[in-house]
Amino acid sequence: MHNARIPSKDIALECGVSRAAIHQRIQRMIDLNVITGSGYNVNHKALGFRTCTFIGVNLERGAMYRDVVPELLKIPEIVECHYTTGPYTMFIKLYARDNEHLMDLLNNKIQMIPGITGTETLISLDHSIRREIPVSPVNP
Repeated sequence: MHNARIPSKDIALECGVSRAAIHQRIQRMIDLNVITGSGYNVNHKALGFRTCTFIGVNLERGAMYRDVVPELLKIPEIVECHYTTGPYTMFIKLYARDNEHLMDLLNNKIQMIPGITGTETLISLDHSIRREIPVSPVNP
């Protein structure tokens, strides 16, 4: 999980099994949708996006979620969107270059989407934990 680029032979050596066994286990987890992809982690700060923000979004009606999501997809700074319970209809995560950029995104893009009635912005000061759920052996 920590390095998808590590060769199967190295994993096999560390686990004490054959490379074929590792390949079969990985393929089985892919087939079961336990593993849904692999990729690179991008350092948003290196790209000039220094402000990580979480935004609680309220909609006129919860059913408008289906109409609002395609509009949010048009905003590349938004990296996550969740349909939630609790005080917000939706919760989104975005990266902005700075506070001025964030204000522009809020005032001129997000809050202009039909159906959005209000937002609450929470700026992340630090990122302490980033991990996936541990994968235990797959049951046959």
